[in-house]
Amino acid sequence: MAWVPRIPEIKHQFGLSDGGLGFVLLGSTCGALIGSQVSGRLTHTFGSQRIAAVGAAFMTGGLYLMGEAHQILQLFIGLFVMGFGYVMLDITVNTQAVAVEKILNKRWMSTFHGTWSVGSFVATVTGGLVAHAITPQSELKIVAIVAFILFLPGVYFLLSGDDDGHKGDDGTSKGKLSFFDKTSLPLWAIGFGLLGCLLPEGATSDWGGVLLHDHMGIGKGADAIAFATFALAMITSRFLGDHWLTKYGPRRTVKIGGYFAGITWGLAIAIAVPLSAHAKIPAVIVICIGFAAAGLGIGPMVPAFMNAAARVPGVAPSVALARVNIIGLAAFFIGPTLTGGVSQLTSLPIAMYISVCLLIFTGYQSRVISDSNSATSQS
Repeated sequence: MAWVPRIPEIKHQFGLSDGGLGFVLLGSTCGALIGSQVSGRLTHTFGSQRIAAVGAAFMTGGLYLMGEAHQILQLFIGLFVMGFGYVMLDITVNTQAVAVEKILNKRWMSTFHGTWSVGSFVATVTGGLVAHAITPQSELKIVAIVAFILFLPGVYFLLSGDDDGHKGDDGTSKGKLSFFDKTSLPLWAIGFGLLGCLLPEGATSDWGGVLLHDHMGIGKGADAIAFATFALAMITSRFLGDHWLTKYGPRRTVKIGGYFAGITWGLAIAIAVPLSAHAKIPAVIVICIGFAAAGLGIGPMVPAFMNAAARVPGVAPSVALARVNIIGLAAFFIGPTLTGGVSQLTSLPIAMYISVCLLIFTGYQSRVISDSNSATSQS
């Protein structure tokens, strides 16, 4: 997320249109799709701790390559490597979270996702603050080096392959899945629910600043306020998420969150963009309310769908997570590309309504989550 507040600058540095930026962002999409295909099986075979180390190296390496990019192709390659490592790391740490919940017999998934949101928020705010001091390229390289150093102790203290329920087949769960059979069909349904919340999250991170900068006239650095608001709201809902998921059940939590987030965010965009031509401060307040609603709604959704996938009977958690990630997490990266393409044909404010509609769809898709999928029901 370190590059989120610098995307408008990078877009203009390379002379990219909205559609051109969307195409470049396809690099991370391709990396994510390939990473999803290989990470589940590798994690099930070698354990999540080892594969997390590999993912961390790829992700930070890709971020450094993005900082070294002086041509569009180089930026595309950096995004590909970053997306590949990001998905690999995502699957492994979510596998760790499932194992921790089993060991402690208590919900922790949403809290763990909350810590990710804290990092996302800090990186976004920091990027906005230093926007006038250093170039985007320098910031990306610094963040890549610092992140790599921080990952070293983080990976070391993860659960080993003997403790995370993986590291080889145990005969009770599948390490491989057909794309379409009775076992995988529930995972596809869960994956489409995950798509409905992750695609808006990806579009928000990569296009929020562009929306404020290019369509509302908000200056460099300050244009990061929308995503910062989104991230702060997501932090709040994710740290409260385990309580909500336990008290109200994952199905109801996702349903209410999807409808609330989609409707509020859609109204905010419709009001704020035209209002910005006459009153910028009120327009920024309104758009931030919309982004905050999106963050509050999306926060518990991803942990709820992840938990539902990891508890599908007869499938190893890492393999199940990898399958839903083919649809869901790939959408996190496809979202920016799709938003850019539609923006090129219409306008960015209109393209953002793809995300709005998907959040409402996710509220509907909550029906695929069983309220019996709770930490306390694990065996």
